[in-house]
Amino acid sequence: MNEFLDPVSLARWQFGLTTLYHFIFVPLTIGMALLVAILQTAWVRTGKEKYLRLTRLFGKIFLINFAMGVVTGIVQEFQFGMNWSNYSRFVGDIFGAPLAMEGLIAFFFEATFIGLWIFGWDKLPKKIHLMTIWFVWIGTVLSAYFILAANAFMQNPEGFTINGERGRAELTSIVDVLLNPVALTQFPHTILAALMFAGVVMVSVAAWHLKRRQFVDEMRTTLRFGAWTNIIAFAGTALSGHFLGLVMTETQPMKMAAAEAMYNTSTGRDASFSLFSLGTPDGAHEIFSVRIPYLASFLATNTLDGTVEGINDLQAEYTEMYCGAGDTLLTCPTDGSFVPIVWVTYWAFRWMIGLGALAALVSVVGLWITRKTVELPKWVWNVAIWTAPIPMLASLVGWIFTEMGRQPWIVFGVMTTEQGVSPGVPAWAVLISLAVFTIVYGGLAVVEFGLIKKVAQEGPPEIAGKDDDGDDGSGTIDHDQLATVY
Repeated sequence: MNEFLDPVSLARWQFGLTTLYHFIFVPLTIGMALLVAILQTAWVRTGKEKYLRLTRLFGKIFLINFAMGVVTGIVQEFQFGMNWSNYSRFVGDIFGAPLAMEGLIAFFFEATFIGLWIFGWDKLPKKIHLMTIWFVWIGTVLSAYFILAANAFMQNPEGFTINGERGRAELTSIVDVLLNPVALTQFPHTILAALMFAGVVMVSVAAWHLKRRQFVDEMRTTLRFGAWTNIIAFAGTALSGHFLGLVMTETQPMKMAAAEAMYNTSTGRDASFSLFSLGTPDGAHEIFSVRIPYLASFLATNTLDGTVEGINDLQAEYTEMYCGAGDTLLTCPTDGSFVPIVWVTYWAFRWMIGLGALAALVSVVGLWITRKTVELPKWVWNVAIWTAPIPMLASLVGWIFTEMGRQPWIVFGVMTTEQGVSPGVPAWAVLISLAVFTIVYGGLAVVEFGLIKKVAQEGPPEIAGKDDDGDDGSGTIDHDQLATVY
């Protein structure tokens, strides 16, 4: 109980929970923006009304989700000053640069074209209006990249120097910060995972209507489009995840060791991937495990005879490096341990992979059984409907792995988490704000889910004043009709 009331623990809980809550909306925004752009492109190129109706349907879901993401994202910015002022003061010159670029460049770019897309249906030519939604998607991925660059600095700090006189880190190269190898590998992994989530949401919406034999033509198209998106994105996520693992092994070997529950340095066959592992309570020794030979070596080094450093050896190495003689104020934890919570890191890594693979498997089966007919038992559609949150959960546990595996560092090798908290904020203040955030966010979650559910169940809206091919010849949409949609 005393540990829970520690300001550091509470600050970590608050930031972790609000971050995970915010990230619920991020992948759906990124992925859905692209899928809506593709659907609108299909309408412009073919003139088929069903693509316009699907654009309208999933465009509304995108906009609802985008609005909630903006609201929850603002809270993240304030927390750096509220609970993590030491961190902000120490690395604000570097960490703040990509965040400022995200807000001043990417977000305003994205928001501008969202406005043009919403209000430009009856004012812009078809192709110009189509261009606006593609620019919206470009803005979302730019925004994601700048945020990932900021996070990559925490994982693998580059492009800075320590000013001893001022007691803070200072930016020396924004190029090094933006081209951090962690950011370059995290980016495709994150974007592709977002597409998985958006694709499965489409599958879920389609399954709900096909279960009731509604909008069969539109929903069969949606089902197969979403399923293919999920499968292709999963393949890309797995491949990019492998390259991210190689970079992680090079920059944060302790995280890889904890992900494998590998206590002793191993090479080749002995560097095996653990399907299941138990260790001693102090995390110093392995008791039992089920392993696949060579696989950890391949994941960590891209070879079958590579060496993967173990937890015990890395602990000794880090102790000598960061807790030796000299000024270790920011780099030596109070308890002297450089080992993250192994069971959290270990299982988060496996749940991330397992949930992603499960979502892809459901899509593969769905494509196969719907290749000729959609007249299927209701339980099949129920399975598809409940698949919707699986990629989201995979992304969330993936971020738990990323952030928990970095501990005890807030900036790897530079500053520990306990040194980053605000010194003047008492535990009770953090606890109250945590409780308030939990209550408010819980209410917002109900509203968000209710709105999306309502829109999804209404299905594709009717398009008034259209010819058989879905085009009235003007390239515009009636403004009154638009008002009923957005």
